[in-house]
Amino acid sequence: MKKQPSHRKYNVSEADLYINCTEAIRAAHRDLEYFNQYGYGVDRLKAFKAMCDQFQSVPGDDELLGDQMICTEKKNQAAEKLKTAIRSLMTRVAMKYHDRTGRYRKFGTAKLGDMSDPQLLFCGRRVARVARQQIDFLADVGVNENVIQRVLDASAEFETAFNIQQDKLHDRDIGVERRMDLGNKLYQELVVLADIGKDIWAERDRVKYDQYCLYESNAEQKRSLRERKRAEAGSSSSI
Repeated sequence: MKKQPSHRKYNVSEADLYINCTEAIRAAHRDLEYFNQYGYGVDRLKAFKAMCDQFQSVPGDDELLGDQMICTEKKNQAAEKLKTAIRSLMTRVAMKYHDRTGRYRKFGTAKLGDMSDPQLLFCGRRVARVARQQIDFLADVGVNENVIQRVLDASAEFETAFNIQQDKLHDRDIGVERRMDLGNKLYQELVVLADIGKDIWAERDRVKYDQYCLYESNAEQKRSLRERKRAEAGSSSSI
């Protein structure tokens, strides 16, 4: 059965999620005496911390995108090299045949500059094959095995670069899904820990209670902090 696409369950950045988790773990270690009463002991905290470390070690999208871009540049360079080899051969063919003749059209290079990567690769192989079939007719314009082999070598180099680039593209997709799945697991564990922490301090200590409050964004966290400060200022002025 095909795996259903993952959906991100948290609205903060991955960096903020990691920091929120590590801060919550530190607070829980401080309050471990109370957490033990909920069956949330030191072993579970260690497992949570190990999950955080794993999340931090997973390559980020910028890193994977950079790898993909490097491979794309190499693929594009290989594509230009192949086009140059094809054009060099076709310059010789054009000296022998008019571009409207069947012998010229067999090479299929009319839209070389607009070809997709698979079309270009297919074209390179076809050009070499057709040139070899007509090598006796094209020998007097300089088409020989060396010229044909140059096209074949460029085709092979381009195919390798294209496959590597596609692998990097898939690696990035897999990396995004992997980070999302692990991030969702982190967030779920964070919610459990935070709910316990809030329950512990709900009627005991407002400051410690707030340490376990989760916010959807930094803006919401700052807004809540401003509202709390205004409330505290108002209560102190009424005394």
